[in-house]
Amino acid sequence: MSRLGQTTTVKQVLRDLAALVARVGVGGIFFANGWNKLEDGLTATGAKFLERGAPAPGAWATVTMLTELIGGALLIAGLAVSVTGLILFAEALAVYVVAPPLNPISLNELILLGVASILLAVVGAGRVSVDHMVVIRRRESEAASEFAADSEADRVIASLREPDKPESEPGEPDAGPDPEPGTGLGKGPGKAPGKGPETSASEDTAPHPRPRQKSGEAGRTDDPGPAPIPGDTLVAGRKKPPARGRRPTTD
Repeated sequence: MSRLGQTTTVKQVLRDLAALVARVGVGGIFFANGWNKLEDGLTATGAKFLERGAPAPGAWATVTMLTELIGGALLIAGLAVSVTGLILFAEALAVYVVAPPLNPISLNELILLGVASILLAVVGAGRVSVDHMVVIRRRESEAASEFAADSEADRVIASLREPDKPESEPGEPDAGPDPEPGTGLGKGPGKAPGKGPETSASEDTAPHPRPRQKSGEAGRTDDPGPAPIPGDTLVAGRKKPPARGRRPTTD
């Protein structure tokens, strides 16, 4: 790992530890204040708000007690820190405006708690928190959803680019592979009906005039006439008469 990467990692770890310490400290103080109000009871807490001049002291006692107990616990756990910090800041601001503490130390504590709450709401809970685990789970689920959507889109695009070929019905001959372009053959084995063999580009197909016959050859024919019978001989263009048989002699 490079020096820059090590520095970034160290800063991130320190930031997470600082957020953890701030959450535990601020949330612990809020939770302790709410617990004290719960132990004192709503009547005693309402009486304190009445001394500060707050209207409806019983309602203020109930709202502040629940807000500090629940908000402090959420800050310590690091759950919904952004929303919880804003709520605790609003509670501290309302108490400061409506019923400020008479003790200066309590007043300073209220101001510090409000400022720390808004700071945690802006900065976040850090990686050592429930929020971080929830964010990790959410990112993993989103990544899985995006991957599934991309896979489905790729499958649809592939099906559009390569549509399925229709299967031949039973009893029909297979069409065979498609012929190459320029061969003049149709689909299926053999040549296409009605098409003869193609002529090459170098073959001369232009019509030529027939040669004229000479005047002496006009009356000649190529027919040689009937074939001679076996045993016959030609003498000066005529058939030789058959030989006469010898007369038998008598003793």
